[in-house]
Amino acid sequence: MAEWNAYYRNEDDEEEQEEGEQSGGDYKITGRDSLVFLVDASKEMFIKGEDGQPSNFDMTMQVVRSVYASKIISSHRDLMALVFYGTEQSKDPSKSFKHVYVYHDLDEPGAKRVQEVDALRGGKGAQLAAETMGSGETSLGDALWCCANLYSDIKLRLSHKRLMIFTCRDKPHEGDSVKDRQARTKSGDLKETGVIIDLMHLMKPDGFDVAPFFRDIISPPEDESELGLQLEPCDKLEDLQKRVRAKEQKKRAQARLHLCLGEGINVAVGIYATAVTARKPAPIRLYRETNEPVRSKTRTFHTQTGSLLLPSEIKKSQVYGKKQIVMEKDEVDAIKKFEDPGMFLIGFKPMERLKRHHHIRPAAFIYPEEDEVKGSACLFSALLTKCHERNVFALCRCVSRRNYPPRFVALVPQKEELPLQFLPLYLPNASQRQVDKMKEIVSKLRFKYRSDAFENPVIQQQYRNLEALALDMMAPEDTEDLIMPKVDQMDQRLGPLVQEFKDLVYPADYNPEGKPAAKRKTADTGGGAEKKPKVEVPEDELRAHVQNGTLGKLTVPVLKEACKKFGVHTTGTKKQELIDALVDQLGQ
Repeated sequence: MAEWNAYYRNEDDEEEQEEGEQSGGDYKITGRDSLVFLVDASKEMFIKGEDGQPSNFDMTMQVVRSVYASKIISSHRDLMALVFYGTEQSKDPSKSFKHVYVYHDLDEPGAKRVQEVDALRGGKGAQLAAETMGSGETSLGDALWCCANLYSDIKLRLSHKRLMIFTCRDKPHEGDSVKDRQARTKSGDLKETGVIIDLMHLMKPDGFDVAPFFRDIISPPEDESELGLQLEPCDKLEDLQKRVRAKEQKKRAQARLHLCLGEGINVAVGIYATAVTARKPAPIRLYRETNEPVRSKTRTFHTQTGSLLLPSEIKKSQVYGKKQIVMEKDEVDAIKKFEDPGMFLIGFKPMERLKRHHHIRPAAFIYPEEDEVKGSACLFSALLTKCHERNVFALCRCVSRRNYPPRFVALVPQKEELPLQFLPLYLPNASQRQVDKMKEIVSKLRFKYRSDAFENPVIQQQYRNLEALALDMMAPEDTEDLIMPKVDQMDQRLGPLVQEFKDLVYPADYNPEGKPAAKRKTADTGGGAEKKPKVEVPEDELRAHVQNGTLGKLTVPVLKEACKKFGVHTTGTKKQELIDALVDQLGQ
């Protein structure tokens, strides 16, 4: 009989569930995400920007290409489509709509599609688009209707449907009220079927006014964290990429479960991970001749007769008390199934009982799911508040997914914390001017840290190599190591501050990269060491050094001579001790 642990799926492996399924409790969310790019192909989209800036059409194609490539890596099972409207030529599966060109229907992204979008970029891409599609009349209502047909033709279950409109024309129908009404009607039909319509409006010379037409077309923001309708158009590629990325990335819960607080008291919660470690994908075995993935099959044969055994003929057994107990597969499944997915409250423990070594895997966050069970947010908030007030954590038994073994988890209350304010740097025996100068340096080097802004260079290089192989590129694109500090930008920000800080802290002859001074040679006459002349500092200059905190610039012999001159008694001979003694004596 197989080992007990072999039955369970490994919880630490990020396995994809079939059809993107996420299960838990009494409900589940299944299906794939889908995204349709609806791009304006009018002549205004091909006008180049000022100072050599790319045209709106070129920027859109670069964004579409980047989303295609990222989806292949992150969510290759999602469906994507590219549709142009306002074209002279027409192409759609139903052959019912004019001036609509379906360049890609809803399907999984692949290398061929990335290459086809690449062909539409730049000057050659604009020429290819003019030859293939051209620019003609516009009917946004027909384009939306065509996109609705693309969704209806999909037999797979879709969990998230989004449509993005890219255009630089705020009045696509030039005041034609009939076409405006048709577009509003069709957009309403799409929104009723669960399609989220976003507007990615681009810059035009006289400005883009959203209110007259597109305010009724797009969908309202899903929640407060979303960008919603942006009133300012995008005039830069970086702005457009940021806006598209914020919309197309859907927040997904690792699992959605019921938190059972007692008999009949359930709270719907979602488990989220704020950061997930990126790993290299597992290698896929390919057949040498066809380069197709190799699929393995396991068959069981009778050891004596050699005949093929059917699944119904295979039994499992366990030796117990010197007897072999034979069980059917259904019986084994029933024995090993502990309970349905969910979290079950066991009790509460003081926070001091929770030790650091109990934390054996990355922590996750749970949030109430009000849409699933009404009142979850209120009850969850009350539980969080009381646990925080009493300084206790909730001990629960958690089964995150089907066929997963139960695990003990600690629900630690955590309230929202504001970001840390600036903390001053305190240097040992530093003057106020030195501290203020360091504060100024730190403030110049501060930036808003975002974990997603620093990519793993090793993994990025791996994906660049795979991309180059799939797209038949001669060499992969260069990968910028974002972890390395940007020394040139730091120097530009700081300017003269570094030298000013050095002048305040270090002596004039200080050289951190210089070699240590050579030993003094004996004099040619007398064989003794050469005697250095005494160095004296005027009183007013010495007091100025004390006031400015620059005594560190003076050498030890000068400091000793100053102590003797002003009658400062010191038991030490180190430089810092001499400075402290002079400051105490002359700073009064």
